[in-house]
Amino acid sequence: MAAKGYDLSEFSTMGLPEKLLTRIEAMGFKDPTPIQSHAIPYALQGRDVLGLAQTGTGKTAAFGVPLIAQMMQYDRKPAGRTARGLVLAPTRELANQISQQLKGLLEGTPMKVGLVVGGVSINPQIQRIAKGTDILVATPGRLLDILDRRALDLGACDFLVLDEADQMLDMGFIHALRKIAALLPEDRQTMLFSATMPKQMNEIAGSYLKSPVRVEVSPPGKAADKVTQEIHFIAKAEKTALLKELLAKHTDERSLVFGRTKHGSEKLMKTLEKAGFSTASIHGNKSQGQRDRAIAAFKSGQIKVLVATDVAARGLDIPDVKHVYNYDLPNVPDAYVHRIGRTARAGKDGAAVAFCSPDEMGELKDIQKTLGTTIPVASGTPWEVQPGAKKSNGGGNRRRGGGGGGGGQRRSSGGGASEGGKPGGGQRRRRRGGGGGGGNRTAA
Repeated sequence: MAAKGYDLSEFSTMGLPEKLLTRIEAMGFKDPTPIQSHAIPYALQGRDVLGLAQTGTGKTAAFGVPLIAQMMQYDRKPAGRTARGLVLAPTRELANQISQQLKGLLEGTPMKVGLVVGGVSINPQIQRIAKGTDILVATPGRLLDILDRRALDLGACDFLVLDEADQMLDMGFIHALRKIAALLPEDRQTMLFSATMPKQMNEIAGSYLKSPVRVEVSPPGKAADKVTQEIHFIAKAEKTALLKELLAKHTDERSLVFGRTKHGSEKLMKTLEKAGFSTASIHGNKSQGQRDRAIAAFKSGQIKVLVATDVAARGLDIPDVKHVYNYDLPNVPDAYVHRIGRTARAGKDGAAVAFCSPDEMGELKDIQKTLGTTIPVASGTPWEVQPGAKKSNGGGNRRRGGGGGGGGQRRSSGGGASEGGKPGGGQRRRRRGGGGGGGNRTAA
């Protein structure tokens, strides 16, 4: 949706508190994005919401604005060791990003946002939430650790938000989600946001949501409109040299490079660093402090190249990332869409470049099927997949297609939004009390 300056007319018609409208304007929100304009009115009615939209479309405000608007009606603080609203996110980076945006919306109010994530000491987190929290943002694993220590009671939690729910499923958090949901009141408002809708997501939605309104503003698997895509068919051993060559063409612009493994990403980062590129890395073997410092340096422009695993596929909101390189293609095709969604944000242009070695043709086929299109070829020729052949590690006599020379080169000639949900039904009545504990603790 095109911006029209600080025109808050649509936000103003939603019946939001004046103090919240002031914060929305102060934070630079212009027109509501499609997911915001469709989801917020339903959420304000107390309806459960199933929101489908790709990353970078403003989903945090889509659930944060109605969450805060309803909480502003409370006339007392939350009890100690309780939370009025719980937002679950799959990664530390995404949880931190959500927390920062919610704090911005709450600036100047007595309401508090808590953050509990792994990778840092648990005791200071427990101390910070001991006096009670209005909105608690958490990763599932660390939240279970805190619950196991009886440092938090979710019996008075009126709101549950599952953000990037499909990634939580991919990361194996399904059992953690079930344990957590069992500790929340059955009478609550639940909002689930996801970029894709795998089969298991329908089961989750059926278990967690009650008569939800479905809001879908972009087809699953759709890449951002302003991302230009291209692919290089190249032997695995030649990937690093090509990456250096491409990075050297735009040393003043930010580039995000995705690898498949923690070890491989760290090794690639060190290789690029030795080659003279200002670079850092983030992956699961890094402490939260190291990851935060790397992201801060990337945002400030101190470093220009950030090498990452898929922990950064959804948790980075940096408008000035100009290039995304898929050094390794992801095993899960939807992850490709999330990766390239790190560029072309906030209406800007961006470029996504993928490398495909012979053993990655299966991944490429799945990605293009998900996209519903063929990625334009920048160099080389698609590798031929022999019937019944085992996947290669990129060695052998398969060379970079079209890269010159090489008998025995194997080639092939192949390469080949609906906005849902309408108001309806009565508003579900829900407990608004801020007191702690008790209530019917049943699984959602």
